[in-house]
Amino acid sequence: MKHVLTATLMALAAPAMAQTTDDTPTPPTAAPTQEAPMTVQRLGDIVAALDPDSQSNGTRFQLTIEDVPMLIITDPVADRMRAMVPIRAMENMTGDELLRVMQANFDTALDARYAVAQGRLWGVFIHPLSPLQKDQLISGLGQAVNLAKTYGSLYTGGAMSFGGGDSVPLQRQLIDRLLEQGEEI
Repeated sequence: MKHVLTATLMALAAPAMAQTTDDTPTPPTAAPTQEAPMTVQRLGDIVAALDPDSQSNGTRFQLTIEDVPMLIITDPVADRMRAMVPIRAMENMTGDELLRVMQANFDTALDARYAVAQGRLWGVFIHPLSPLQKDQLISGLGQAVNLAKTYGSLYTGGAMSFGGGDSVPLQRQLIDRLLEQGEEI
């Protein structure tokens, strides 16, 4: 059994292990420039740039992206943040639908995830607050929105996908627009 699990893990990891033509592992890319630690105030500034009509009570933010309502909850003491978009009620979800969202969590949801809480299916992006960089935040919010928008069809965060087709560039457009909006922050 141990050998089967090891072989399965190696097969799953193989596509992620980039190799050069001489079978030498590709060196990691350069680390992005360090930004100041993310704070609730800075997160609020980014949210306001993405949705000027957003609302906040200090540690919670309500905004709309692409007609999808989003709630962001921060906990500076625990150094965490969570962005959530409601997708649907759980009461009539089939086993096949639950299986499909779990499959998407493995390969196409990326930094966002499908999650279940309080009788609802959500698209969520969860991250430690202080190390979160602006572009990571914006990309994660866009991915959570894409999970809601592609539920029932592609089940994707839209930033990357394993495989080809015409849908990836279309899904990536939302994240690119949001990154552009946040460029001046």
